Amino acid sequence: MRCYRRALFLCSAFTFFSSLYVFNHLASTLEDTDERGLGEPRTPAGGSPDTGNVLRKNPGLTGRRVPQLVRCKSLSVSYWNPFGRLPADVCGLNCFLESSFRDGMDSEAEDGDNESSHIAVVACGPRLDETLAMLKSAIIFSKKPLKFHIFADDELQDSFRNALYSWPRSAQAKFNFTIYPITFPSGNEKEWKKLFKPCASQRLFLPLILKEVDSLLYVDTDILFLQPVEDIWAFFTQFNKSQLAAMAPEHEEPRIGWYNRFARHPYYGNTGVNSGVMLMNMTRLRETFFKNDMTTVALHWSEMLMPLLQKYKLNITWGDQDLLNIIFHHNPERLYVFPCQWNYRPDHCVYGLNCQQAEKDGVFILHGSRGVYHNEKQPAFRAVYEAIRQYPFGENMETSLLQPLDASLRTTADSYCGRVSHLFTKRLKQSIASVQQEMTGGR
Repeated sequence: MRCYRRALFLCSAFTFFSSLYVFNHLASTLEDTDERGLGEPRTPAGGSPDTGNVLRKNPGLTGRRVPQLVRCKSLSVSYWNPFGRLPADVCGLNCFLESSFRDGMDSEAEDGDNESSHIAVVACGPRLDETLAMLKSAIIFSKKPLKFHIFADDELQDSFRNALYSWPRSAQAKFNFTIYPITFPSGNEKEWKKLFKPCASQRLFLPLILKEVDSLLYVDTDILFLQPVEDIWAFFTQFNKSQLAAMAPEHEEPRIGWYNRFARHPYYGNTGVNSGVMLMNMTRLRETFFKNDMTTVALHWSEMLMPLLQKYKLNITWGDQDLLNIIFHHNPERLYVFPCQWNYRPDHCVYGLNCQQAEKDGVFILHGSRGVYHNEKQPAFRAVYEAIRQYPFGENMETSLLQPLDASLRTTADSYCGRVSHLFTKRLKQSIASVQQEMTGGR
């Protein structure tokens, strides 16, 4: 009996001191949290910030490490260094830290089977409405959560925030976003920013800025998704061990190709590639050594960009797209090429029909290059843009999107691309039917 009482006393003492330790540790944690305040990135409910992503050579695999929150000091840092990295606890005027807009809102489940598709876009100048239409098209058709990385000049950032905050909660529940400043390597900002269209070359530096993102879909502002984003995201699973990016050909018909007729620099394949829609395995891009024509030594992505610009800047017409063509000319095994209906442009219907896959299956992603969303040169493209831009979130997509679009497209029958406008709605009808069925089934 005496032994029993002694054992009971020891257990009670151990429990008492253990409880003291737990409460002391909890109090310290709460105090530290209070000190961090607003400078610390907030984790969405049910989700995790990008710092929780496990860097993977093969995208889409399960596995997350515990998110580690970073303290943001009020230091004036307004540039970034592609050859190094800012200290993890440094923030400032143009901080790249995650700033979740889902304060107190439900977030997407971020398990391995329901992982967000990351989409990056770069918007400068009068590109606000065009970019919002692209984001909207991604939201209304996609069934899995989306994470938008929006790179915008200072004048557009508040406009993006206000617009995205104003969208209904039903739409907001499908995505979150981060807005970043336009930034280029210190000392060469002006040269990179004016390389082609304003800020377009920002896409070259995404692997160096978004260091915690494993895989990414980059799109131009004039892109419209006509089916779920996860369908093009699935191409990642088709990459072999060496491939790290995917794009569509610039042309399918060499007789009308630009690169094979006019380029004064190396380019990929027979007709080059178009970078308006580009899948990027960011982990592989950061780790790979690339062959090049500047040195016999293979170079990392970060080491190659500036020397490449210096060598070819007098010979390139399409800016960063030309640089990508040069890179993959020397490293063709690194590129996966997907069919043209995933990047369907006016060139595919103005000079005769030269995208056979779209004729068979319809257009999957519409690319309004040459400004066709905003002029009368190809009214069929503009009709799709206006239909998506004007569609009210949550309304019946059959009556509020597809029927008005069909009516508009009938008026474009005399234009080159209007003659094949059925290709624009073939896959769109399937996407709308799928969304409507899911909405009906969920009620």
